[in-house]
Amino acid sequence: MTSLPVAERLGSHFKHAEQALNAAKSAAVKPSGLTVPQYAALLHMSDHPGISAAALARACSVTPPTMNTVLKNLQERGLVERTPHEWHKNILETRLTAEGEAVLASADARAVLVERGLAAEFTEAERKTLVELLGRAIAYLETARPAQSG
Repeated sequence: MTSLPVAERLGSHFKHAEQALNAAKSAAVKPSGLTVPQYAALLHMSDHPGISAAALARACSVTPPTMNTVLKNLQERGLVERTPHEWHKNILETRLTAEGEAVLASADARAVLVERGLAAEFTEAERKTLVELLGRAIAYLETARPAQSG
């Protein structure tokens, strides 16, 4: 078995970048009383009013039980409301309340500063290349299967 030094393992670089971004966004949304998963859920709900918990979990890349916990906490704070779907009574539609919209606007203003600061570290061409390279990495990772050991 050939081993790679940690510095050559792309996964460790992806993980470090993800952790740094998560820490920066966490600091940005904390004054609004949100966690990053709560912020992400509110952000997706603002784009897709009435989204189901299952669809929201997929959009936020978390498990359905995790999303249910996030939604329960947001609902207890009065930031979201969940109502039965008009035709599919076993599906709850999730929407932001007016207070949820205000909290999201506050958190998003600071989160956008993180995104803009990050983007400013690259030229337009570099940003385009980075997005393309990350897209290729994601496409590979979503279709890759672990090698079967015999």
